[in-house]
This record gives sequence, C-alpha cells and structure tokens, in this order.
Amino acid sequence: MADNTILRKLEGIRQKFEEIGQQITDPAVMADMKKYVALNKEYKQLEPVVEAYEHYKNVLSNIESSKEILATEKDEELREMAKQELESLTEEQEKLEEEIKILLLPADPQDSKNAVMEIRAGTGGDEASIFAGDLFRMYTKFFEKKGWKYEVTSFSEGTSGGYKEIIMNVTGNGVYGVLKYESGVHRVQRVPQTETQGRVHTSAATVAVLPEADEFDIDLKMEDIRKDTYCSSGPGGQSVNTTYSAVRLTHIPTGIVVQCQDQKSQIKNFEKALAELRTRIYNMEYQKYIDEIASKRKTMVSTGDRSAKIRTYNYPQGRVTDHRINLTLYNLSAIMDGDLQEIIDKLQLAENAERLKAAANED
Repeated sequence: MADNTILRKLEGIRQKFEEIGQQITDPAVMADMKKYVALNKEYKQLEPVVEAYEHYKNVLSNIESSKEILATEKDEELREMAKQELESLTEEQEKLEEEIKILLLPADPQDSKNAVMEIRAGTGGDEASIFAGDLFRMYTKFFEKKGWKYEVTSFSEGTSGGYKEIIMNVTGNGVYGVLKYESGVHRVQRVPQTETQGRVHTSAATVAVLPEADEFDIDLKMEDIRKDTYCSSGPGGQSVNTTYSAVRLTHIPTGIVVQCQDQKSQIKNFEKALAELRTRIYNMEYQKYIDEIASKRKTMVSTGDRSAKIRTYNYPQGRVTDHRINLTLYNLSAIMDGDLQEIIDKLQLAENAERLKAAANED
C-alpha cells in the first residue's frame, strides 16, 4: 500500500471522526438514544485510527526534513545526525504502516461488546464435568487478570464435581473481541479421578461465547414471551431454595428458552433472564453474519463453528496445543491458572495476517 493511499484513507477517516464528534453534541441526536449510542461507539472505534494518522503524518514530515538536510547541509556532523535520524524514522514508518493496515481492516462490530460464555461438559462422563469446572476456574482467573467482571446466571453441577453446564455474563473492555477465540471443543488428556487403573483418558467440554445484545439491538415484545417461575436449586440458603424466585422465559416465535436462578429476587432473575434472551435472539442473526463471513473467507482462527476441536490440554506432558495455529506451549499449570493472553495474542496475530492477505487479494 503506497504512502499516499494510506494518507488518503486516514484523511477520510479523520474527516468522518470530526463529523461524528460534531453530531454527538447535537441536541437532536442526543434525544435519539439509539442513534446517539451507535455514533458514540463509532467515535470511540475511530479514535485510535485518528491518533495513528497524526503520528504517521508527523513521522513523514520528519523524514522529509531529514532528507532536506542531507540534500543541502555541508556540515558532516549535522549530515551524520540527519542520516541516523532518517534510518530510525524509516524503520518507524514501516512499523507504523503495518499497524495502520491492521487498524484499517474492517472491525467486527461485535468485538467491543460484553459476552455470554457457556461451558458444557461433553464426552467423558464425570471427568468431562470436572474438566468443565477446571475451564470455568481458568477463565475466571483470566477475567481477574484482565480486570473484567463475571456473573454466573445458571449452572448444573456434575455428580463428582465440576459442572454439567455453567453460563455466565462477562463484562469489561472489548470482552467479546478476546473471548470469541475460545468458542469450540476443548479436550483434556489425563488420568481421571475416577480411573483406578491409572490410564490416560480423553474427555471434552464445549465452550460457546456469544456477544451480549445491547438494549438497542433487539426489539423484544413482552407479548411474545412466556414467563414461568419455580424454586431455585443448589446453594444459596433457605430462602433461595423455598421461594419461587427462579425464572424461566420462553420466546414463543423462536422457541428459545432461558432461565436464571442465582438471585433471591424474582425481579432480578427476570431482568437477567430477559437480557440473556435478548442476547440469544440477537445471536440467531449474528450466526447468519458469521456464516456469511466464513463462506467468503475461510479462516482457521474464528470460524464460529462451535463443534470444531480447537485446543487440547495434555496433563502427563504438561502441554497445551491450539490446533488452529499449531501452537504448543509447555506451561499447562500457568494456563490453567488463567495465563491465556499469550495464546490469544498469537490467535489474533494469525487472524490479522489472514485478513491482511485477503484484503491484499481483493485489492
């Protein structure tokens, strides 16, 4: 991509950024909450691109100044300084151009959203439930490191520990854009607690990550929802287990059912269940978007295929292998303690490389 092409694109983005900045201070726009939220989100997404533009323009200007000194200056000491400066600036220009190319790739509009994460035990009986519990612990440790918050909305415990399934809301900065790489089948290879012969077994758990729908994303009609209440199960004290505080919502047009039982208050459980229902309806449409993207551009990293085997955790060898990018790390215990960032960084790098290649082919 030539310098002038980059500058033209960045200049256009800067103008759009300034226009949106003016729009979001317009009282008429502020009165339309849906439009105001959408513009505000777009403004924040464009901000790092505009910052990169200012930096890039400054580097190009300094390069021209250094070249001018070399062309006109007679003093050897000044020429040597200008030459060193030019080498340093040229390296910085190349690095900036690579960063800008990635910034200019169309962002997934969902990446900035919060997420709903589901972990379900797969093949492997009790050991699969125990592994699902281990994954839950791994992710919650990761959330703590990221400064994110999570809230469990429903769960079903395994008979020997762990969970048959557990669902939680995760909130923070750019949550979905990070956690989307975790969707798929996770396999564990180890000697289960229930194994008496000391043999290594392979069990699995499925992780699904959905972008949380904003209130403005879905027009949910209450007449389309059936509400049922029932007694909560599991820990929580006498009042949780004996009152009709748990809520089950059924969306009649789609048949989607959600439930929430973690709060003592039926009203709070209803609000949480409604938010999850909105997310699941939204995700029916989002899956169509994922399928459309996948049909246009086959990517090894985030296909949206929740049945794909993405990662294996091998306890005897202390290794974790991510099959999408053939990455093997021998720090299993640290990863199970939430040190996931290295894997996610490499997945993002691989996807960006794919997207750059696809963009170059389109050009």
